[in-house]
Amino acid sequence: MYAAMNDLITQAARGKYAVLAINCFNLETARAAIQAAEQQRAPLILNVYQGHSAHFPPAIAVPLVRALAEAANVPIALALDHGKAFALIGQAFRAGFTGLMIDASSEPLTENIRQTAQVVNMAHTTGVCVEGELGHIADAPTYERADAAVKMTQVKDVLPFIEQTQIDLLAVSVGTAHGLYPAGVKPQIDFQRLSEIHAASSVPLALHGGSGTPADDIRRVSQHGVVKINVGAAVFDAGKQALQQALKKHPDAELADLQGLMESACREVVIEYLSWSGAANQA
Repeated sequence: MYAAMNDLITQAARGKYAVLAINCFNLETARAAIQAAEQQRAPLILNVYQGHSAHFPPAIAVPLVRALAEAANVPIALALDHGKAFALIGQAFRAGFTGLMIDASSEPLTENIRQTAQVVNMAHTTGVCVEGELGHIADAPTYERADAAVKMTQVKDVLPFIEQTQIDLLAVSVGTAHGLYPAGVKPQIDFQRLSEIHAASSVPLALHGGSGTPADDIRRVSQHGVVKINVGAAVFDAGKQALQQALKKHPDAELADLQGLMESACREVVIEYLSWSGAANQA
């Protein structure tokens, strides 16, 4: 079923598990994630990253995902990931996304609050979930613990940000990063900071940069208020590697067959992360 993102995060908060938010940009990546969720009997959020919206615009993403979701036996929400352009956020809202992320985290706090509240004022007219971000998520390819620490969410900013924006979900920076980490590098989550943020926050938390995060940490974060974990890079990398290997062995392969291999590889990664998140058997 096509689900409201607010319903999924509310249920996750009550059950102390995290819903995976899997990035998608076409039929195959969306279907792979939904099939994984059905296999694991898990609720799911599909994310469309702003950078992929030219390829997968809201007017296309919504009917495609809605059709897949209505045929599925688990609840599926659709969210805009790291929305920065208000025009695009508005398009996603009007098209029927059930979750909107406004990422003004690179701005000073007062401007972050202003932009985030602007999106909330629009989205809450129809009950659409709004996710804001405090702190800044590091980049995995150049990950350094000291750099990630500088960008982390400041506990003192949490409650004022929530109260002045009225967001439904808070994305926090606690040591993870976007993208794929270099060989041998693993993120180090500051669980003390996460615990303090959870204590200060009146809304559930979202963790970005799930790709490459150790399984034990993914299992643990839901005990500190995290109800949504974003995973994108690991899924896309699995699909890309499947394509590369298939083309090396079978350079004359049909495109449709290659896409099927990519979809299967993406699905297996989503299944793995779902098994860690606590969301399996929650739908």
